[in-house]
Amino acid sequence: MKLEFKYGTTNIEFNVVFKNRKTMEISVESPDVITIVAPVGTSEEQIIDKVKSKGSWIIQKIYSFKHMHYQPIPREFVCGESFMYLGRNYSMMIEIDPNIKIPEVKLYRGKFIVTVKDKAEESIRKAMEQWFRDRAKTLIEERVNYYQRFFNIRPAAIKIKEQKKRWGSCTSKNELLFNWRCAMAKSSALDYIVVHEMCHMYHKDHSKEFWELLASVLPDYEVRKGWLKNYGVRMDL
Repeated sequence: MKLEFKYGTTNIEFNVVFKNRKTMEISVESPDVITIVAPVGTSEEQIIDKVKSKGSWIIQKIYSFKHMHYQPIPREFVCGESFMYLGRNYSMMIEIDPNIKIPEVKLYRGKFIVTVKDKAEESIRKAMEQWFRDRAKTLIEERVNYYQRFFNIRPAAIKIKEQKKRWGSCTSKNELLFNWRCAMAKSSALDYIVVHEMCHMYHKDHSKEFWELLASVLPDYEVRKGWLKNYGVRMDL
């Protein structure tokens, strides 16, 4: 369902999704993708009142998105091209093996060694993505286990997903979903993503209580968050 209202001179249109939950949550994923997740049975008037109360925050988010120069890095998947892993750039070396059945990727002596049957760009890209997915799963599970000591609630599941516009999310059932690109972030920023989503097990919105809980675990979270804002555009294939 789509609703809209006018905040000052700006017309704000947003999508509404109803779920079995107790609170409403607003997310701004891009200037034209605003979503509110509301409890089943919530009236349109209640929803609009909630969004209006967050009008200033929504406008700020829209403004920040419009002033970020998110230009995808053109990739050719050739020898010498660099890719980020845990905040550092590593160059790629491609080795051709006509007999190989499944492409292989390994990080060795500061280089990504990619062994493929031929130099088809799509096969190299898929091999790299699978490597990052596997690494993201291992890294994130390790970090969730590390920070579990700060939380009494355990995640129902940890899943690695394709998420173009967010680093992670927490479902109403406390399943933690993470973007596979998280493996590209430096370790301190990766920890911020992990702890951020773990805090959502307690607070599904970005309330004052949410940020206080996050700060109690990561007092310097704003610095970590800032790194993602500045370097996140480079975290892609």
